[in-house]
Amino acid sequence: QLSEDVERASENPTEEREGDMEVHEDSSSVILPDGELGTTTPSLRFSKTCLKNVFSVILLFIYLLLMAVAVFLVYQTISDFREKLKHPVMSVTYKEVSLYDAPGIAFYPGKARLLSCKHHYYDHIPPLINPGQPGDIECTTQRINYTDPFTNQTMKYALVVQGPRDVKKRELVFLQFHLNETDQDFSAIDYLLFSSFQEFVSSPEKAKFMKDCESSYSSWKFSGGFRTWVKMSLVKTKEEDGSETVEFKQETSVVNYIDQRTKPRSDQLFFVVFEWKDPFIQTVQDIITANPWNMIALLCGIFLALFKAADFAKLSVKWMIKIRRRHLKRTRQVTNHIS
Repeated sequence: QLSEDVERASENPTEEREGDMEVHEDSSSVILPDGELGTTTPSLRFSKTCLKNVFSVILLFIYLLLMAVAVFLVYQTISDFREKLKHPVMSVTYKEVSLYDAPGIAFYPGKARLLSCKHHYYDHIPPLINPGQPGDIECTTQRINYTDPFTNQTMKYALVVQGPRDVKKRELVFLQFHLNETDQDFSAIDYLLFSSFQEFVSSPEKAKFMKDCESSYSSWKFSGGFRTWVKMSLVKTKEEDGSETVEFKQETSVVNYIDQRTKPRSDQLFFVVFEWKDPFIQTVQDIITANPWNMIALLCGIFLALFKAADFAKLSVKWMIKIRRRHLKRTRQVTNHIS
């Protein structure tokens, strides 16, 4: 509007002059008392002009303050974005499945011998008929020898068993081991879990596969003379380079086994059960909460506000200068008229 007023004034200077001349003529035709001449009308005009100038200065300071706030917001937004890039947030999602990929269970029995292995459903394990005696081995098993990945000298013997798959039917695997004699005060069997038994079977270098598993996964123990119940859950972790690692979390409960055999025996029996805890696969990945598009949109809005504020401040200054010039011009005209 100010720019339109300036253009109109520049296009019609003659009209303004004619209007001014008409004002002078009218003012000259009116005879005012000496006390009222040059005091009433100029003072009112001066007070209005002063108020306008003060209001313009206040607006100018307000918009300068807004510009300072916008600059601070730009700085704070960029700092927050850089901070979020340095500290990603861990995201955990759960995927429900009906069938798991059968895990591999690698046992290190040492001198112990596998007596029986069966798959049961709905958590129902029938009582043992002949504990301590060889029974049915209905599980898919493979035996393998490989060198210790940490010493590269010691040979290790592993018995790999296919784990449960059907989580809806609550499939479990029940194994029984027997150890005739031991030279230690306590007896235990080591085992480790890896994600896929099928990958182990189809691997051309099974020894290398087992060495990699032992290097990557944690190992646990279950003791003799107890029935150990292991409930597994699967956790997948996505790395920054796109690779995916798999690990197991397990809850273990131990129940004392009451040996009801007629004759006291010096041998040791091991019982262990493996079952899935729930049908949810937990996926963990690091995500960056800072969205670059949101930041770009915010910065665009802030810079647009800065430019509009700067434009308004420039127009306010021009308007103040124009008002000042008009006031000086009218003052000179009144002075000339009085003289």
